[in-house]
Amino acid sequence: MGQAEKKRAGGRVPRPALALLSLLLLPACLDQGQGGVARLLMPDPAPVAEGLDADATEAETSVVLQDLMARRSALPPDTALDKVAGAVLVADTRAAQAELRSARLRARAQSRNWLPSIGPQVSLSSLGSVVAMLVVEQVLFDNGRKLAERDFAKADVEVAAVALVQDSNDRVLTALTLYLAAREAQDKALLAQAAERDMTHFEWVMSERVAGGISDRSDLQVLHQKLAEIRATGQTETEAARAALAELSAMGVGPDDLADHDAIAPLHLPETLPVPLPVRLAEAEKNRAEARARIDRAGFLPAITANAALGRGAPDPSLDIRTSRPLGFGTADDLRAIAAATEGESRKVDQAREESNRQLRRLEQERTALMRQAAEATVLSNRAKANLDLFQSQYDAGQRQVMDVVGLYEQFARQQQSVASLRYRAALAELQIAATLGLLADGDKL
Repeated sequence: MGQAEKKRAGGRVPRPALALLSLLLLPACLDQGQGGVARLLMPDPAPVAEGLDADATEAETSVVLQDLMARRSALPPDTALDKVAGAVLVADTRAAQAELRSARLRARAQSRNWLPSIGPQVSLSSLGSVVAMLVVEQVLFDNGRKLAERDFAKADVEVAAVALVQDSNDRVLTALTLYLAAREAQDKALLAQAAERDMTHFEWVMSERVAGGISDRSDLQVLHQKLAEIRATGQTETEAARAALAELSAMGVGPDDLADHDAIAPLHLPETLPVPLPVRLAEAEKNRAEARARIDRAGFLPAITANAALGRGAPDPSLDIRTSRPLGFGTADDLRAIAAATEGESRKVDQAREESNRQLRRLEQERTALMRQAAEATVLSNRAKANLDLFQSQYDAGQRQVMDVVGLYEQFARQQQSVASLRYRAALAELQIAATLGLLADGDKL
């Protein structure tokens, strides 16, 4: 070879390297885009907020994540309910948070799936020598498979985010249910202690009357039995309160979060109620299933891929047309199964919406009924107290027997217990409504 030819050969770019360079520059010439997956890089304390980026475009911002972020806690601030909710959220192990972070990382990885894939290939030739090459593959046309994979990863983030919000609201509801149970038991225990003091006085009066031969001993035995029942009731309520407070302590609620606060405070529910969390979860799962179906359908269609290899003995660059899933006699049934799965997810959304609406209507009616019953029980309790005072004055005047006053006092004590129970049951129904709507915690703080 002459000097001129050697010089020209030395300045020529090797064909495999040229093919590699062409494939690396190819994505810049393709109008692929990134397809709606946000960068998902935000500070650690609020993983739901990490699904949004301040610089994201409207197309890149998830409607589901925006809805979750916009939800505000209906718990009145600076109350025991709010303090208990904050304490249990701080102490939460947040397993759902780890799942959301994992989904976000997968979405971030899929957001660049349109770039070329590069990897080594090592093979053993028929002569016993090892051939090593660097293989570059670029998808030119795939019937929307890559875009569907990005949409699937985005929907997976939405599913994980809704699951995190739902898990947090369920945890808060559990803690507030225990708190209301503890306060109800404490109130009933105090009422039982007051009844015990009054019944002890009646017992002393009856014992003096029996000792003086005025009354029969059987009446005194009845009073003994009534007093024992009141003491047992008070002990039971005290133990129930201790058990609930012990569970709250295990969930991270300290004594400072429970002291000097009104147990029952009306919630600040918005006039326009948001979409219930079960419906949001079903919608996110539907979007994920639809993306999965698009991926499966694209697998049966041919895709065009450019391939190049760099290395000794590497083949020439080529264009391949192939399907990721082979066609067979069952392909038609596979396609129908994909369509059926998508339809099934749509029906799950309708079912979740119906069940959530039924639950909300039931809880609203239950709350209204319990509040009405509590008001009626309060009126009856006041009337019973007025009758009791009248009987007491008649007893002092010698016109009534002790057992007459005792019977009316028992009615008054039962009315007081009923008022306490109904008030807390109505508050619990309202908390259940807020939990279904995801309004027991601020969405941007989860």
